[in-house]
Amino acid sequence: MPLPPRWVRRVLLAPGVVLLAVVLVTTLPVWALLAAALSPLVPGRLRPLRLLWIGCVYLVWDAAALLALFGLWVAAGFGARQRSPGFQRAHYLLAGWFLRVLFWQARWTLRLRIDVVGTDPDTALPGRPELVLCRHAGPGDSFILIHALVNWFRREPRIVLKESLQWDPAIDVLLNRLPSRFIAPPRDGDQGEELLRQIGHLATALDDDDAFVIFPEGGNFTPRRRLRAIARLRSAGLERMARRAERMRHVLAPRPGGVLAALEAAPEAGVIFVAHTGLDRMLTVTDVWRELPMDKRIVMRFWSVPPEEVPTGRQERIDWLFDWWARIDEWIAANRDNAA
Repeated sequence: MPLPPRWVRRVLLAPGVVLLAVVLVTTLPVWALLAAALSPLVPGRLRPLRLLWIGCVYLVWDAAALLALFGLWVAAGFGARQRSPGFQRAHYLLAGWFLRVLFWQARWTLRLRIDVVGTDPDTALPGRPELVLCRHAGPGDSFILIHALVNWFRREPRIVLKESLQWDPAIDVLLNRLPSRFIAPPRDGDQGEELLRQIGHLATALDDDDAFVIFPEGGNFTPRRRLRAIARLRSAGLERMARRAERMRHVLAPRPGGVLAALEAAPEAGVIFVAHTGLDRMLTVTDVWRELPMDKRIVMRFWSVPPEEVPTGRQERIDWLFDWWARIDEWIAANRDNAA
């Protein structure tokens, strides 16, 4: 389904979410009784009640975020000053607070735990801009990464993410006010060049506490997408890269275009590679339902590369990116069973 225009999202979708949250909260006892009645009939530990609570929390969370964002818009002179440094910082603080609330609920309701290994001072302490390159697999992994960057490492992310995520009104409003780019898959070469230009522009003039975030795989890992990525490399005549991608079993072959554009625009930035495991087996809605409550330990691994160690040539950078993705694939293979 095509994304509606921005005015439709602001006039209809955002108020609709707030109204739906009010209706759900006021009728929650009825839904809770129904879910409680269904729980003995459904395998799992109170699975319908947990699902109802998760949905209710997320909807109220979204609505509360929209109301807070509306308040910031009014305080910024009805949007006139929302791009000023003070209001940009206020939006990052608001995002951090709402993400803390979301993950507090995830720990309580889903029994979800996040452990970080391999963190070094370059990751944890501001001092230079960073390009953050993360694998993409499982529900909510982008939320986890941004939560870590904002709340643990005190970074201000600039994010490249899918256009379809603007269906979520809170994400839509917040990230369209911050330095971010919602992208659609290019349909031809000219659009591809424009997309790379936008990514390069987003990575330009990073501050010392900025983190440019990109997911080089372009989507969540699934076995079918892995095969399509390999076939795409072969159809482009990149047989050597296709063979390398075949040896990687747990990640998609990275698409180097956006990474190359960011490296070119921010030569002063370090690079952080991020791998995670714990959500790998949840590929479909059925998988998520089966896993509730998740009882998951998500392990994140950070590797930091200083700017002087980043290759300078185009092909050298592509090979370097594939080398790191192969390393991430090996780490996932060694750690995925320990995360569950």
